[in-house]
Amino acid sequence: MSDFLPLHEAVIPELPNYYRGKVRENYDLPDGRRILISTDRLSAFDRAIASIPLKGQVLTQTARYWFEQTADICPNHVLEYPDPNVVVGRRLEILPVEIVVRGYLAGTTGTSALTLYKQGRREMYGITLPDGLRDNQELPRAIITPTSKAFDGGHDEPLSEREIVKGGLLTQAQWDTVSGYALALFARGQKLARERGLILADTKYEFGTDAEGRILLADEIHTPDSSRYWFAESYPARFAAGGKPESFDKDFVRNWVVARCDPYKEALPPIPQELVDQTSAVYVRAFEAITGTAFAYPPKGEDPLQRIRRNLARYF
Repeated sequence: MSDFLPLHEAVIPELPNYYRGKVRENYDLPDGRRILISTDRLSAFDRAIASIPLKGQVLTQTARYWFEQTADICPNHVLEYPDPNVVVGRRLEILPVEIVVRGYLAGTTGTSALTLYKQGRREMYGITLPDGLRDNQELPRAIITPTSKAFDGGHDEPLSEREIVKGGLLTQAQWDTVSGYALALFARGQKLARERGLILADTKYEFGTDAEGRILLADEIHTPDSSRYWFAESYPARFAAGGKPESFDKDFVRNWVVARCDPYKEALPPIPQELVDQTSAVYVRAFEAITGTAFAYPPKGEDPLQRIRRNLARYF
C-alpha cells in the first residue's frame, strides 16, 4: 500500500466557506450545496494520529454503495460524486440527536448498551432489556439507542424518545420519521450484509433537514467507521465459547500507540509504515467484502489532492 500516496488534507483555497472536520474537509457553496472531501486521516485520542492511504476513498465509496442501495427507503443528501474521495450534497441543518441502532448487545463506550447492561441497568434509552443476555448476543429485536450530538466537543448523553421530544430536540413528527427511517435502513443493511457473509451488529446515522424542512440522511451510512461488522461464519462458535466476534480489525495503529505511550498526554512515537499499510489493506478488504465489488485503485504514485483539484475545478 506504500505505492499509494495518502491524502493528509484537502485545503483548496479556491473553494468557499472552508470547515475542517476530524476526517472530512467541507466547503459550503453559495447555492446551498456542500462539498465533502474524505481525507485519509485516522482520528483517535482526540487528534489525527496517522494518514491511511485509500481510507478516504473506501469510506466515500462504501457510503455511495449504501446510499444507492437504500434510496428507496430514505432520501439522502447526495447530489453527485465528482471524485472517488468527494461527495457533493445538499447542505443540511444537522439534527441534534445521533441515532444508533443496535441488533446485538455490544460496544465499549460509556453510552453503549453493553456497558450499561453490565452495570446492572435493564432500562435504558426508554427500552427494557431482559435479564440473562450475554456479551455480543443478538437482541430480541433491533433497538434505537439515541444520544445527544455534542457539537461543542462535549460528551454524548443517552436519551429516550420522551426526553428527545419533551426537551425540544426533535418534534414528535420528526422523531417518528427519523426512528422509522433508521430501523428500515438497518433492516436493509442487515439483509444485504447477511448475503455477503457479514453481520451488521450496529451502526449510527445522522439526519438533517434541508431548506424545505425535509428530513434527509446525511454524512455516511454503513461504513467500516460508522458500523460494527462481524463475520457470520465464525460468529456462532465464537459466541458459544464466550469469545470476541471476528471483525475487520482496523486498530493496528491505535493499539500500537496505546502500548507505547499515553496518547492523551504524551507525544506520539513515529508510527511504522508497516502498520499503516496493514490498516490500509483492511479498509480495502472491508470495502470489497461489504459491497461485493472490486476496489478501484488509483494509479500508483498519483497525488490525490491534485486529482481532486482537477475534478473540482468547475466549482472554483
